[in-house]
Amino acid sequence: MATADAPMIVASPPRPRDARSGRRLRTLRKVALGVAGIAGFLVTWQLLPTLGVVNPAYFPTATATLAALGEQMRDLEFWRNVGRTLTAWGIGLLIATALAVVLGTVIGLVPFLRRATHTTVEFLRPIPSVALIPLAVLMFGLRIEAALLIIVYASFWQVFIQVLYGVADVDAVARDTARSFGLSRGSRIVNLVLPTALPYLMTGLRLAATVALILAITAEMFIGNPGLGRAIMLAQAAGAWTTVYALVVVTGILGLLVNLVFRAVERRSLAWHQSVRGEEVL
Repeated sequence: MATADAPMIVASPPRPRDARSGRRLRTLRKVALGVAGIAGFLVTWQLLPTLGVVNPAYFPTATATLAALGEQMRDLEFWRNVGRTLTAWGIGLLIATALAVVLGTVIGLVPFLRRATHTTVEFLRPIPSVALIPLAVLMFGLRIEAALLIIVYASFWQVFIQVLYGVADVDAVARDTARSFGLSRGSRIVNLVLPTALPYLMTGLRLAATVALILAITAEMFIGNPGLGRAIMLAQAAGAWTTVYALVVVTGILGLLVNLVFRAVERRSLAWHQSVRGEEVL
């Protein structure tokens, strides 16, 4: 039992250098685990057709697929297809985000509109966007506008629902306080609604970016717009299975890059938020 004369030992807070070292170590551990996972996946992929577990004619080895990918990257048409897919993805995501933010904010701020549109939203939101492909083709033909209709419809709901939840999450006491101080509606939106809804918006935008890429490739496959999706269908029709798998790998890489970029944007824009600050502490 400690006596009154015994010195009290107080744990000192971690030094900034120790915190930086800990974050660097955790980052290196994540990178090492990611590299190990990719290596294990490639080894498994290589062994499955090599050992005859699957038919090599329809499931080429990893080395053959990567070789085909290298050939594709030396082809100018490949990069044009990448650019076409990303163009449709970017335009569709931009339109969907703008519409979702405006409509989500207006409907979320007006309780009557939120109640009046609830049933309609719950009816339209579950409709698969691919089910609209025949309608898009009838309206716009085999043009990029048809693909944009599918992309915008699928991406819109990801952002719209998040904005609705974000606007509804505004603290009632803070809202009443701002109103009692005589702040204008515009000032309340900028200083109260936007900071509250921003985490929801960034989450919805990150989800919408991935969904938009999926639908951009899907629209190219079924509508026939130029891009990676159409290139996959043409390679499949020609029986060039290594090219098919190489292009599928490219779509996966694009999806990974999109997710990483939007996650980085989310972390940077929400550096002040407790969720991001808590991740940095951990």
